[in-house]
Amino acid sequence: MVENNDKHLDATFSALSDPTRRAILSRLALTDLTVTEIAEPYEMSLAAVSKHIGVLARAKLVSQHKEGRIRRCKFEPAALNAVADWIEYYQRFWQENLQSLENYVEKLKD
Repeated sequence: MVENNDKHLDATFSALSDPTRRAILSRLALTDLTVTEIAEPYEMSLAAVSKHIGVLARAKLVSQHKEGRIRRCKFEPAALNAVADWIEYYQRFWQENLQSLENYVEKLKD
């Protein structure tokens, strides 16, 4: 089985479960943004947006750095590698098992 850090996977899946956070990541995949720029399209407070960014940061999907008084956020795609490995493992697992089942059903037909 794929070696993984369960807490990291839990944090990543939890972060990705929210549509607002997925939208934030989509925008950050295009360019780094300030917290204020991230908040612009949403009808929520800066504090609420900061909480979303905090969830993404704990999952290591976003990093933040300060430029004076401004916090810039950057998408960190490498954090998705563990999730991709986990999904790939189970995809292979089910493909192999479904192929075995298909082979068995074909034998029964003969």
